[in-house]
Amino acid sequence: MSQEVSPGARSGDADIIFSGGSIVTVTDEKSAAPEAVAVEDGRIVFVGDLSQARAKWQGPDTRLHDLLPDQALLPGFIDAHGHITGTGLQATIANLLAAPDGDVTGIASLQDKLRAFAESEVGKRSDWIIGFGYDDSMLTEGKHPTRHDLDAVSTEKPVLAIHQSFHLGAVNSLGLERLKYTATTPDPKGGVIRRKLERATESEPVYGEPNGVLEETAFNPAADLAVAGMDPIDSGQFLAMGLRAAARFGFTTVQEGGASLEVLGLLRQVADAHPDGLPTDVVVYVKADQAMKSPDTVQASREYTKGLRTAGVKLLLDGSPQGRTAWLTEPYLTPPDGQNENYRGYATLPDKDVLAQVRAGFANNWQVIAHVNGDAAIDQFIQCVRMATKEAGQDRRTTAIHCQTARQDQVEAFRELGIIPSFFSMHTYYWGDWYRKTVLGPERAVDISPARWAVDRGMVYTSHHDAPVALPNSIAILSSQVTRVTRSGSVLGPDQCVSALDAVKSITINAARQYFEEDTKGSIEVGKLADFVILSHNPLTIPERKIKDITVVETIKEGRTVYPPSPTLPGPGPVPVLPKAMSAAFAHC
Repeated sequence: MSQEVSPGARSGDADIIFSGGSIVTVTDEKSAAPEAVAVEDGRIVFVGDLSQARAKWQGPDTRLHDLLPDQALLPGFIDAHGHITGTGLQATIANLLAAPDGDVTGIASLQDKLRAFAESEVGKRSDWIIGFGYDDSMLTEGKHPTRHDLDAVSTEKPVLAIHQSFHLGAVNSLGLERLKYTATTPDPKGGVIRRKLERATESEPVYGEPNGVLEETAFNPAADLAVAGMDPIDSGQFLAMGLRAAARFGFTTVQEGGASLEVLGLLRQVADAHPDGLPTDVVVYVKADQAMKSPDTVQASREYTKGLRTAGVKLLLDGSPQGRTAWLTEPYLTPPDGQNENYRGYATLPDKDVLAQVRAGFANNWQVIAHVNGDAAIDQFIQCVRMATKEAGQDRRTTAIHCQTARQDQVEAFRELGIIPSFFSMHTYYWGDWYRKTVLGPERAVDISPARWAVDRGMVYTSHHDAPVALPNSIAILSSQVTRVTRSGSVLGPDQCVSALDAVKSITINAARQYFEEDTKGSIEVGKLADFVILSHNPLTIPERKIKDITVVETIKEGRTVYPPSPTLPGPGPVPVLPKAMSAAFAHC
């Protein structure tokens, strides 16, 4: 059955009519898939038979877009959690990722990448030599680089190698000097300065000489200094480069998840300066502690202003499971260096602070999202949300980000409280083997990113890429949920696999609902925005193991092509540079 804005007589001249291939509407209707979609003024005006679309909506200037037989038109993908300026940072500095996203295999190749960056134009302009994405689980040495490894890169400039989790990093000796970290520096609250020797007790004046590896709040100042030390010519391009990367993977709505108030102000300046607004919708969540100190600056809204809106606040409750800083209720299978067999990671905030931040979010009508990887952190979040909900009511679409080690009882609590779990499902591929062998052990590892538990309870869940932790790869998000295949080719927890349709919903209609935008985005229906992605193959019909091979052919935002750039098709203008260096820009991912 066809849908259109004005059924009956001829309706008008559409700007474009899509037909051919497969049209995946992501609606719950059981009727046959439509043959055509017509778009006018950035909105969907017709969904149905091709003959009717042409009869009622084709005019002399209407462009006909015929998909190839294997191609599929889907709603534009919606980034349920990521860091769009961090994605631009990732694209600017040294790529320290392992295969398939990079080619670093060991400390020697990591050093080579950093040296190459130092000799590049960007590196020469930067105060620091900086790279992102090394993974100790993928390095041949099986360990983090130390200060001495990075001294071999440079003793004249500080060096920072950022771990793929963005929760840890390593600096050289000069970097430690810049941070003023010495043998007498205590670990900051919520972080660890790793030492050459075993850490002393709190009563002892000497803690051990730093080995260069920094965790959580000990790492954050290094990232802030290094990014602030980049030339504004380069840091000013982070947003534009991030938006281009997201569009390449089919995203028409993206997130800046955990911005400082400074960065929020810069993003507003960029949007205001662009005559047509940003080419892709950007949803911002501000660091909760900063928002509480300056609530009038947040200006949360459900409406976009030139493609930008502030939705609420982000809390950070723990660290990274793959980096073994997430807060668990049971010990890690293998503790990191310097920790005993009972090590469970650690909390970032005490209960009273978490409760205060959740209450502030509810009181100010800010949507609350929270980084919670370990099940102890999830317990803390559930407890605080339950208390705040009793005071302020439900249906706030509070979102639990990552939820790597969520237990069944916690997923049930999400359902009870209306908390939307947003899983970082690509962990099954990138770190599934590492979780099984080193982090959690086989019994706990099989249930990471437990999307099936949410599906079985009839819950809305979403999935995300958390770029720059991973590339903003929409296809990998889909494949990882459906197959749960690890780097080694094994299947991690087949009982947690979901259908291809559930996976597609997690980055379309479910993500739209997470953002309170399901009335305008997330499915192909008349009246909604003409946000689309064209894929090389239909993920609902291709063999499951081949989903990973799908490519994005075209990304369309409100009827305008944003990927690939084309000199002949209408599209957005260039994104202006950020007006100043992005100092202190990046929250934990």
